[in-house]
Amino acid sequence: MSISPTNRTVVITGASAGIGRALALEYAARGCRLGLLGRRQSALESLRAEIVGMGAPSAEIAVLDVDDVDSVRPCLDRLFERIGAVDVFVANAGINGFTRVGAGDFAVDRRIIQTNVLGALACLDAAAAQFIARRAGHLVGISSLASMIAVPTQGAYCASKAALSAYLRTARIELARHGIRVSNVTPGFVLTEIMPDIGKYPFAIPAAQAAREIADALDAGQREVIVPGWPWKLFKPFFGFIPDSMWRRFG
Repeated sequence: MSISPTNRTVVITGASAGIGRALALEYAARGCRLGLLGRRQSALESLRAEIVGMGAPSAEIAVLDVDDVDSVRPCLDRLFERIGAVDVFVANAGINGFTRVGAGDFAVDRRIIQTNVLGALACLDAAAAQFIARRAGHLVGISSLASMIAVPTQGAYCASKAALSAYLRTARIELARHGIRVSNVTPGFVLTEIMPDIGKYPFAIPAAQAAREIADALDAGQREVIVPGWPWKLFKPFFGFIPDSMWRRFG
């Protein structure tokens, strides 16, 4: 039996800011029950209060730092047990950093990989195990347009999102036999805390718009989601032909 948009439970990591927070508010507006995870207790409590103030169903919150990969599965298992059957799990937690190859920035690169790859995979694996047990669920990863392009000063970020997208596509193939859907979401440039100088990038959109387009696409069952759809869906087939000189101007 299909689950109506107003009768779902959605769990989101990295929910205290950026796209995660915007997604939480979007799904709350659609009448969904929520499980919200993030590093900052105060930010999660503030978000929950805002959701309750909207007249939406209350949200369960849990503090989770996905960098501590050993704590991910126990935390998610406890949250899933508290809130019952989860319909959609969104692995959103991620960080960015501006580094240059050969400039001694490897420590920053390592933190980006730790969060965006190992942390994300730990979350997706734990959620997938829950979904396999009930043979249902929608697994979602928030990757990035950066997974398909080369952005100077963001080599580790681009690499981390390329790894996440590859993992999600593999998970889609493996988990289909368990009745689990998997979506790879690749936002373009979105106005969030993670991109403080977003103004220099083209076609940037507010986080609320990104969240609305993502939720619409997921509700429609899309497996590969690009937001905003215009112009990136049109440009995507040509990414491989864009000269390095064009990307260099953003570095």
